[in-house]
Formats: sequence, structure tokens, C-alpha cells
Amino acid sequence: MSQTLTIALTKGRILEETLPLLAAAGIEPLEDMEKSRKLVFDTTQAHVRLLLLRGADVPTYVQFGAADMGISGKDTLMENGAEGLYEPLDLNIARCKLMTAGVKGESLPAGRIRVATKYVNIAKQYYASQGRQTDIIKLYGAMELAPIMNLADEIVDIVDTGNTLRANGLEPRDFIADISSRLIVNKASMKMKHVQIQTIIDHIAKAVAVN
Repeated sequence: MSQTLTIALTKGRILEETLPLLAAAGIEPLEDMEKSRKLVFDTTQAHVRLLLLRGADVPTYVQFGAADMGISGKDTLMENGAEGLYEPLDLNIARCKLMTAGVKGESLPAGRIRVATKYVNIAKQYYASQGRQTDIIKLYGAMELAPIMNLADEIVDIVDTGNTLRANGLEPRDFIADISSRLIVNKASMKMKHVQIQTIIDHIAKAVAVN
């Protein structure tokens, strides 16, 4: 008898790229997840259901066992820590870079600098590793405004094409990490539902290899 398996997915662009990978494992939602207002979805497999969450919440649901598996950006895992989780697979989707950025042509002031970011923990670790003293200012969006309005000397943010930075007179500076979406698994679930979970991992791994 199969136990119910719950997989937490991230809303938005990552969802579009995730659904074909799940379909390769025979898991497809019974309704359009992007059009529905529901947050829990039954699938073509009777014992598998999908949750639709904000990206930042996916690791929390998996860590605490409310979901057995999930798909999360590496940036979120780095920022929040990944205790109680396995990270068996890099899905190679939603690829981008985590970088510092600042006003084009301007150099950083000597001494202590102000850094605006939503990645507070990553930023603290990065600048500490550079031997740089910082005041970290937490923002939730529109990072590009911070240097323009003299709120910060530099930002730490996700960079995809760099077009948004350039449009706002900024330039990418130092590389911190390559980011992509990862498959994560609750450690207790991996023991209790090993066959079910490993089968899904194997199917998704094959689909990733083909892509």
C-alpha cells in the first residue's frame, strides 16, 4: 500500500519548467495549477499530491515534514540553511547567478559599506570572507533602487541577463554563486518512503539528463 507523497512546488516561472520534469515521472496535476486558486492539487498518481507555495516557503515545508519533497532555488537553500534536507538533484532550470552590483563606473568607498539585499545571511558570509565590514539593509524587492537613491553602496541579488541592472545604471560586480533549482527531500521521508521517492528521483534525473 503506497503512502501519500506530498511534493511542494514554487509558484511562477519555476513551475512552468518543473511540470515537464514531474510529467516524466508520471506525475501530472489534474487541473491547471497556474489558473486555479487552489494550493493543493491531486495528480495522475493517486498517492501523490502537489502543493503550490512561495519559493521561500518550500524548504520550510520540507524541513518540517509537511511535504516529503520539494523544488527550491539554491539561493533560498543557501540563505535559509538546509538542515533536515537531502539535495539529491540539480534540475538545471531557472539558472542564474548571485552577484554583487553597484552604480556603473563608481568604486566602493574605503572602510565600512552599506549593502542592500534580501539575502542577508549570504551577504554577511560573503563580505566577511572578503574581510569587508558591512551594514546589511534588508529589502524585499526593487534592489536596483538602493544604490541610485544612496540607500546602499552595493546590492547582492540574482542576475539573469543583467538587463534590469543596466536599465537602472548599475553593473554586475563580483560573482558569489551559480543558482539553479534543486530537488530536495525530507530526511525522515527518504527513510519511510524510500522506494516511492527514489523512483521519482530516478525518473526526474533521466528527464534532466535529456534536457
